[in-house]
Amino acid sequence: MADNGKKTYWPHMILGFLLIAVILGYWTVKSSISVPVQESNDFMLKYQIADMNINEIMEKKIAFDKHYKIELVDVETMKIEDNVNSSIKQPDSVKLSKGINEFHYMVVDQNGNMVQNANVTFLLTRPHTREDDHIFDHISFNGTYYLVKDVNISNPGRYLLELRAKVGAEIGYRQTPAYLQP
Repeated sequence: MADNGKKTYWPHMILGFLLIAVILGYWTVKSSISVPVQESNDFMLKYQIADMNINEIMEKKIAFDKHYKIELVDVETMKIEDNVNSSIKQPDSVKLSKGINEFHYMVVDQNGNMVQNANVTFLLTRPHTREDDHIFDHISFNGTYYLVKDVNISNPGRYLLELRAKVGAEIGYRQTPAYLQP
C-alpha cells in the first residue's frame, strides 16, 4: 500500500514560482511605462522621414559641404574635460546664459564669401527630450551674419544648437553642443 501520509511540496513551489513571475511581469511593465519615449529629431526631421530619406539627406549634405561652410561666431565656449573611459574627444560647448540668448551664424562659400540667399532654420533642443524645443524658421541675413535672436532658455543643463542651411538643392547641417550652468 502507498503511504498517503507523506506531504509533497512541489505544487506549492509551482504556485510560488508562478506568483513571482506575475509580480516581476507587473513590475517590468510598470517601470517601462514610467519612462517616456521621445522621438529623435536628427536633421530637424521626424525620425521616420529621416530614416526613409537618409541617403538623399546625406548626398545633399556632402554636396553642401563641398561648396559651403557653416560657422557659429561670437560665442563664449567652455572647456569640456575628456572622459577618461572613452577615446572620443568632446568638443567645447557653447556657454549659454539664463534668459534671452542670441546666436550669430555665417554661411560662407569655399572662397570665404558670404552666402546671403540661404534658407536658414535654427533649432534649440535638449539631447533626450523634445519638451524644450525652440524652432526658428527663415532666419534673416542682417548684412554680416544670420542672427537668431530672442532665444529664451530657463532650464539648466545640456542643449544642442542645430542649424540647417539650404542653398539651392544643397542642404547643410551644423550641430553644436551647448550648456547652461545651474
